[in-house]
Amino acid sequence: MKLINVFLVALRLGVTSFGGPVAHIGYFRQEYVGRRGWLDDKSFTDLVALCQLLPGPASSQLGIAIGTLRAGKLGGVMAWLGFTMPSAIILIAFAYGVSEVDVANSEWLRGLKLAVVAIVGLAVWSMAGSLWTDRRRITLGIAAAVFMLLMPGAVWQIAAILAGAVAGMLLFRNIDASASDAKSTGSSGAKKLALLALVIFFGLLVTLPIIAETTGRDEIDVIENFYRSGSLVFGGGHVVLPLLQAETVGAGYIDNDQFVAGYGATQAMPGPLFTFAGYLGAAMEEGSVFGPKWVLGLVTLSAVFLPSFLLIWGVLPFWSRLASSTRVRGVVTGINAVVVGILLSVLYNPIWTGSVFSAEDFGLVMVLFGLLAIWKLPPWSVVVIAAAGGYVLELL
Repeated sequence: MKLINVFLVALRLGVTSFGGPVAHIGYFRQEYVGRRGWLDDKSFTDLVALCQLLPGPASSQLGIAIGTLRAGKLGGVMAWLGFTMPSAIILIAFAYGVSEVDVANSEWLRGLKLAVVAIVGLAVWSMAGSLWTDRRRITLGIAAAVFMLLMPGAVWQIAAILAGAVAGMLLFRNIDASASDAKSTGSSGAKKLALLALVIFFGLLVTLPIIAETTGRDEIDVIENFYRSGSLVFGGGHVVLPLLQAETVGAGYIDNDQFVAGYGATQAMPGPLFTFAGYLGAAMEEGSVFGPKWVLGLVTLSAVFLPSFLLIWGVLPFWSRLASSTRVRGVVTGINAVVVGILLSVLYNPIWTGSVFSAEDFGLVMVLFGLLAIWKLPPWSVVVIAAAGGYVLELL
């Protein structure tokens, strides 16, 4: 009964939680702390800090952590399933629709491309305001942005993140670590299972690329691409955009217009932005490798979220020690500064260079940005306005 309850509560959140990761955390607090009383404010804040420390989708990881504490590991799975399922189903169905129309010549696609510029622009603006808080962080982030403009590609993104981790450990090791005094959870047996989860996480991260390279099998390559993207993303859903674009458009599995159409549709969905992976899998021409396209959608969706499960289950029992480590907090600070720089570079290329071609395009971007940043309209409504704006621009 407890598992069913966890699933139903998460399903309600999956249907109603619009607005992105920050808004999701607000919804979670209202539901799990205020309405249900499953944990207190202090415990909730500690879990939020843990999920912000780890790579991956923070709101989904928070749900997995709460479900795990409530009803064990299966509870974590049910919490994720309820929160993710509504948008995943819609996006996989949308991929079938996109494959049946001429996306490249659709007027609404022009508007969606410009909506992506505004949405990612706001993400960069917001993240820079909260993460670039001193000259060292700003310098580190700008250096990462310039580096990525000169050396684009997924491999160099990973290199930039690793460099940010090293720089953060050296530059920010004296950062205050008193913000959290989270208690360790779990027995010695649970900690052994946690270590096993971490071994699996790093083992897959290292061995999947080798297996994909030696076998040359497309299905292994697809799984490896999405698993690696889910493993190396710091900063939330928008940051997964450049990695997924490199691993799908760059690898030739889908074209850029299909990618942008799906990304725009994802903005109109409740729940986690990472469900975009389900759309990408279902939109691939390689769907026949796994049978029906919806099967590949489920495979890519599972691959991008698997690291979140392994990391939450692997780190949760040791959180008290990690939370008190100044070196760990320094590493996270450096990575966060670099992530903003990476996203800034992606905002220019390929997002801006592939979308804004005229003064009219720039004007619509400014309107959409104002609706998001000043009038606080939800992203799904701005996407609808952008699609209509695309038709208007075609008439000018």
